Amino acid sequence: MNRLKLRWEISKNWQLLFPILGFLSLVGTSYMFSRRLLHLFSWNNTGFEWPFTLGVTVLLYFVMLRFFLWCFKKLENKWVVEYKWEMIAIFIVFAITGSISAKLAEPLTHFIGIDRATSSGWIYWPIRILIILPIYQILLVLFGWLFGQFTFFWGFEKKMLKRMGLAFLFK
Repeated sequence: MNRLKLRWEISKNWQLLFPILGFLSLVGTSYMFSRRLLHLFSWNNTGFEWPFTLGVTVLLYFVMLRFFLWCFKKLENKWVVEYKWEMIAIFIVFAITGSISAKLAEPLTHFIGIDRATSSGWIYWPIRILIILPIYQILLVLFGWLFGQFTFFWGFEKKMLKRMGLAFLFK
């Protein structure tokens, strides 16, 4: 435990919440991907179901863990944070925000009368992306605040909107 605290610069026990949430999120995502693959190969309800699920879950966990640790190393100097554990919180905020904004866009496109089944993909997807963008911007700052990273995400938000040509919103 001391090694984990030292590696992620954790000084208070409540900060352990972020590595634990990161671990649980990674295991859950690995499990969901392995179940999707299982259904893709139509191996559910066979003798391969649980050995395949467990094996692929473990494999995906370690592959994604290596990828995210590589991302932490690359972004460590680019994202200015006081402690390394804050990087985990930032990644969790990005994951939650992206997932929720994509989920919320589906009922909103349906509400305005555009469905994937009845509309052309050339109309449906651009409108859905236009709906996702403002939802994402709002949720990013909201979840950033909930995870104690408001300053980081407020600066990130202003920088993103500036690059999109919407800097006038902050004047």
